[in-house]
Amino acid sequence: MPVILVFGNIENLQSHREDILDELLQFFPGNISLMETRRGDLAGMYWHLPKDYLDLSIDEIRSRLIPLRNHLSGWKLDVLYLTHLLDEQPSLFVFDMDSTIIKEEVIDELARKNGLYEEVARVTKEAMEGGLGFEEALRKRVVHLQGLPESSFSDLYKELHPNEGVPVLLKDLRNEFSAKRAILSGGFTPILEMFSKDHELDYFEANVLELRDGKLTGGLDGRIVGKERKQEALTELREKWKIDPTQVVAVGDGANDYLMLSEAGIGIGFHAKDGLKDQILNWVDHTPMDALLLLFTPSL
Repeated sequence: MPVILVFGNIENLQSHREDILDELLQFFPGNISLMETRRGDLAGMYWHLPKDYLDLSIDEIRSRLIPLRNHLSGWKLDVLYLTHLLDEQPSLFVFDMDSTIIKEEVIDELARKNGLYEEVARVTKEAMEGGLGFEEALRKRVVHLQGLPESSFSDLYKELHPNEGVPVLLKDLRNEFSAKRAILSGGFTPILEMFSKDHELDYFEANVLELRDGKLTGGLDGRIVGKERKQEALTELREKWKIDPTQVVAVGDGANDYLMLSEAGIGIGFHAKDGLKDQILNWVDHTPMDALLLLFTPSL
């Protein structure tokens, strides 16, 4: 059953409740039930829709969802259109790392910390302007890290910050829902190894930097974790753990995550860049990431 999920800070949701209902009636009329739930300081409103909505095209849903999202954004509320909620079956959550799980872009911070930011930023700018693909840009940026000691990663890791709600989400997914949690990152394995140890991930995959005598050579080892590999790895994990496709959630922030999000039963942009928003239906702008726990069917 399709559902519109409106969520955010409980005070914002409650104080604008009647206005929210008016907006929902305008853009998604004909609801068959309304449910509300609360998790800590967050609250969600579930506007259940008849199955007829599943016959509408993505363009039609988008034409209704975007103006609704714009209205609710003024109250710092987020909204998702979902064809289904997660149920009690096993589930899998797959995340991007940089600017999704953590606030920073690791390669930029590593370069900044070691006086190499301008060199790396020039390549990043060229890539953003469409002059380079992900793999070519990654290789050109990694060249500038040549000579850095392996210890640079442990030094940097102490200065990285999880996005708001991430620690709670990862803990509750494991403890409350026994969900599998994986990170597929275009970043680097040393950071993921430390993060995985701290948060007991079920799986992670990232790019491997070539080392010689304890220092970076400026090269990469093995396959690149780009958009195609992220999609492929999600499929592999889903099949390995025998997860129903509808119970797979993927979360990312950039165009490099689009294939991964489109492969998931529920794909969501988190603090998404415009290039990704242009391709997807659902994203979160205002609410901490533990709001994704609201994707599970609320208990009555």
